[in-house]
Amino acid sequence: MTDLDIPAASGAARLFCPFPADFLWGAATAAYQVEGAWDEDGRTPSVWDTFSRRSGAIAFDQNGDVATDHYHRYKEDVALMKRLGLQSYRFSVSWSRIFPDAGGVPNPKGLDFYKRLVDELRAADIQPWMTLFHWDLPQWTEDRFGGWESRDCARVFADYAGYMAAQLGDRLSGVFTINEFMCFLDKGYVDTGELFAPGKNVCPRLLNQARHHAVYGHGLAVQAIRASGPQDLKVGLAENIPNIVPILETPEHIAATREALRELSGMYLTPIFEGRYHPGYLESAGADAPVFTDDEMAAIASPIDFVGLNLYAPTYVRHDPSTARGWSTVENGPGYPKMDMPWLAVGPSIMYWGPRMVAETWNAPEIYITENGCANPDRPNASNEIQDVGRVMYLQEHLIHLHRAADEGYPVKGYFVWSLMDNFEWAFGYTKRFGICYVNYETLERTPKLSAEFYSGVIRRNAVGG
Repeated sequence: MTDLDIPAASGAARLFCPFPADFLWGAATAAYQVEGAWDEDGRTPSVWDTFSRRSGAIAFDQNGDVATDHYHRYKEDVALMKRLGLQSYRFSVSWSRIFPDAGGVPNPKGLDFYKRLVDELRAADIQPWMTLFHWDLPQWTEDRFGGWESRDCARVFADYAGYMAAQLGDRLSGVFTINEFMCFLDKGYVDTGELFAPGKNVCPRLLNQARHHAVYGHGLAVQAIRASGPQDLKVGLAENIPNIVPILETPEHIAATREALRELSGMYLTPIFEGRYHPGYLESAGADAPVFTDDEMAAIASPIDFVGLNLYAPTYVRHDPSTARGWSTVENGPGYPKMDMPWLAVGPSIMYWGPRMVAETWNAPEIYITENGCANPDRPNASNEIQDVGRVMYLQEHLIHLHRAADEGYPVKGYFVWSLMDNFEWAFGYTKRFGICYVNYETLERTPKLSAEFYSGVIRRNAVGG
């Protein structure tokens, strides 16, 4: 595989952006989106198995029963990662493979799959980074106590986290407790037009309480991992923060952006880093605010070693003295460029401002970009090549801005492209492709796209050019 030749911009000297020598390059997937084998080896349904069987919930009534069959093809997929030069792989665990029911008895066949996967990765010199919860809540938790609406969900999640840390912690490079609170809560418990599993439509009070139980579950899981796993195992989370960008790079707009981050993250990252919900969040919730104790807030603020940022599309912020909070957001406008998703507006500077704002606001010790990528209407040409030039340009421009963050000393330690391969894209089913490797959903053959060649060259050079 050869490097993609990137021409110099406007005839000027070529921009060459080297990353720190220890920068980590990887790719990410999620269990329900790639594994398949939905009822094999003792696995029981997750809320996504149930939701995808609701008529009209998923495009063309598709589901993740087979997905990309990663469960059976993981060796092939690890070999593909090795071929591309990946240094790390972020995968998630299907919780209901490990604990198939409420009895609390682990399923050895489910655990064995992840042991085999991790061993295969390590043998290929690819670091395994494990996510414990990427939205596929076991259906039994929903049936037994209403999922995240109950504190019991936080408790059983911590039990699961401690077990996985004890069983696999010595083979892992890092553990993410939870991926993207906003998506599985704000889209799973309220019908905003793009409904996710479990497909509820609850009142604001129950949504806020579910939010609290989820961040509480994260905190309990951090404590359980530290108690059960190796002392040097890194623990953090991955969150799709409001991707705030100052409308102009001036002190007043930057300060406004920092405050916007705290308030817009007021129910998720703010309590995790500050030990309290943002006053603006509680004030706006009023009588519907979550009920919590001091002990629960202390658990939520359990120290973490890193934070993962899932960065896709920007939200622009400006200093606005006409508002009580001193800032407001700015619409992108109808002509703003987008990729092949209704929400995916292109704004590469998120890769600089996201890490910078999180570092400056909360003094995060380490930051990883745990998701970044785009959907593209990819199709093979007559030579079976996938020339996804749009994705190449998307990744190139975003990585140039990420380089700026690293070059200015913000603690960005690694980057996981989303995604390794095309897969089940939640409510969109198989109609949207985010992979750097193409998947033929009839044969399940994987084919690296032009973006894979580009990304492989970035890893090999540890640099991006433009």
